[in-house]
Formats: sequence, structure tokens, C-alpha cells
Amino acid sequence: MAVRAVRGAVQLERDEAGHMDERVAALLTAVMERNDLTADDLISLWFTATPDLRSDFPAAAARGLGITDVPLICAQELDIEGAMPRVVRVLAHIESDRPRAGIAHVYLGAAAALRKDIAQ
Repeated sequence: MAVRAVRGAVQLERDEAGHMDERVAALLTAVMERNDLTADDLISLWFTATPDLRSDFPAAAARGLGITDVPLICAQELDIEGAMPRVVRVLAHIESDRPRAGIAHVYLGAAAALRKDIAQ
């Protein structure tokens, strides 16, 4: 098994805890499904959120999905003028037999514009 990294992002429509939970859960579910992962394959999850998101921690959505024994951390994304607003990003470190080129990075909705080169 190799250690791999999976990227993903989602843009929220509004800064509300329930909405963040729903959208981040959808992002994590897509990352796991598209890469054939279970919670046991996760090593750690690193979340960032743009400075305009203050209603909740993105990691709370992971805990809500039952990801309870994986190290999680949240940080604030850089506040760059003109950057896409209300975005949560994730960097997941995983164990996988997939080659690096076989990893499916997940950018949902409008966030696909952030990385057109790797968005699925």
C-alpha cells in the first residue's frame, strides 16, 4: 500500500452550519466513493475554509460521517483578493494501491473551476 494524497473542494451557497455540514459531507463522500476508500484507508484530513466561512468547522462533517479515529485539522485559507468565496478545501492523506495518476481528485459544483486540470 502506498501513501497518496487526494485533493477536493466545494463552494458553499451560504455560511450556515447545516449547509456546511451537508456540502462537506457530500465532498468527502464523493472523494471516498471515487477512490474506493473506506474510513480505514484514511490517514489524515486537512481542511481549509475561506475567511468568509465562520459558522462551523468543516471537520465536524467528517465526524458526522463516522470518521472518528482519523486526525483532522482545520485552517483558514489565504485571504486573496478576487479568490472564489465560501470554499472549503480538503487534502486527504490515504493508503491506496492506486498509482498516483489513478487518484480521483474531486471538485464539486462551481469549485471545479479552481482546478480544471484535475477536476473530475
